[in-house]
Amino acid sequence: MAIVNNVTRMLDAKKISYTAFETPAEKLSAVETANYLRVPVEIVYKTVVLMCQQLGGKSHSSRSKPILAVIPGSHVVDLKLVAVVLDEKKVLLPTEKEAELLTGLQAGGISPLALINKGFQVLIDVSAKSHQAIHISGGQRGLNLLLAVDSLADLTHARFGQISSLDK
Repeated sequence: MAIVNNVTRMLDAKKISYTAFETPAEKLSAVETANYLRVPVEIVYKTVVLMCQQLGGKSHSSRSKPILAVIPGSHVVDLKLVAVVLDEKKVLLPTEKEAELLTGLQAGGISPLALINKGFQVLIDVSAKSHQAIHISGGQRGLNLLLAVDSLADLTHARFGQISSLDK
């Protein structure tokens, strides 16, 4: 029996087509997930948590706005490209622990679908448009979802942009 969680219940309630896959419960990279599922790494996307650093008033205290960057598993997020897409001066990559605290989810299980209406801006790498569907985390370790790119973008109110480059 497939894993059921808030993400799958939400997709079912909205009658959005998806396929759920169980994966090992430990943290897997997108490449490891592709190998486990025996699918091309080009269609397995990972979610990277980022912060836009914005200067606040006279106190010069900084506050950050959270971003979820959905990028191909074989790529790395390009902070400069993200900053350009968002018209921001600087984008920061928090530590894994900080990302978990911001999202309330474990690394390896962070999903834009689990964070709908939680204040995250979602960016999807433009490469996703070349695929009808992509694999993403289902909101917890051990759950992977194959979902239409259009459905993901619509649900998360995502913007598309060139935000990653091939991992060297």
